[in-house]
Amino acid sequence: QVQLVESGGGLVQAGGSLRLSCAASGRTLSAYAMGWFRQAPGKEREFVGGISWSGARTYYADSVKGRFTISRDNAKNTVYLQMNSLKPEDTAVYYCAADSSYCSPYGCHDPRVYDYWGQGTQVTVTS
Repeated sequence: QVQLVESGGGLVQAGGSLRLSCAASGRTLSAYAMGWFRQAPGKEREFVGGISWSGARTYYADSVKGRFTISRDNAKNTVYLQMNSLKPEDTAVYYCAADSSYCSPYGCHDPRVYDYWGQGTQVTVTS
């Protein structure tokens, strides 16, 4: 079992930055690819980006590419989501998730491949 806890959310003005953290306990995160998702009120959960178990590969949704950066520190059992140039449409609850199956069979963008989820952290961007 892996327990994931997100932190770092908050209220920020458009154009600002936030860094979210996802801390794991119970098992080492180095065995898992990690994803970040978000869900705005009334909308489906949306893939934000992901990172391979080693950190060598990262991938992002088009909506955040160039603004968001995912990194990980396996020694600290933590994954990060650096969010820059935030927009009001980035407002959502952000979740991290761990996957042990190499994003099989649906792909890393699909929430169904992830085994463990955090409880989420709210990000609100004001205009």
